[in-house]
Amino acid sequence: MPVTRRSTMPTAALTGRSAYVPRHRLETPRGARSPLRRAASVALATGTAVAGTAAFGPVAPAAADHGAEHGSGDGWRVNDAADVAVNQIGDRYEYGGTGPDSFDCSGLVQYSYRKAGFEHFPRTSSAQADRAHKIAKEDLKRGDLMVFADGGGVYHVALFLRWEDGHAVMVDAQNEDKPVERHRPWTSDWYAATVRG
Repeated sequence: MPVTRRSTMPTAALTGRSAYVPRHRLETPRGARSPLRRAASVALATGTAVAGTAAFGPVAPAAADHGAEHGSGDGWRVNDAADVAVNQIGDRYEYGGTGPDSFDCSGLVQYSYRKAGFEHFPRTSSAQADRAHKIAKEDLKRGDLMVFADGGGVYHVALFLRWEDGHAVMVDAQNEDKPVERHRPWTSDWYAATVRG
């Protein structure tokens, strides 16, 4: 009886979407992948060939242009931090929570940045804001910080995801009434910051 095999090529190669899988998901049994799938994901992101994947054609433009959009190695890691945070959507809010299953705002940012390779990323929202440098809102890229401050200082931090209908979309852990979620900010009184080089 012939053995039927499912394709080991990520569906991203067929759809043109990014094949990124956060490293922390690869370390868990739920996210474990075969060596060929892992190699195919790397090939898709870097534009290199992997034996057995050539039949799928050229690398999707979105994956090939990823480095140009994000610049330096820090740019890749900042984007990875956003992916880590998005994977936490639905986790509960807990004041002082630093993961992996519950977070406060700065705990989510710290967890996401550390999983993305920023080994000594600070814990508190004010220290995170100090670690980053301010940029114009229109210069925000995926994974950059949205810092909420008032006369008393920084009181909230979130990771920027994208612009939608002229509004920023972010992922954050806001308060005990809401889990980690993706949404628009409740105020326009915030500033943009980045740790990109």
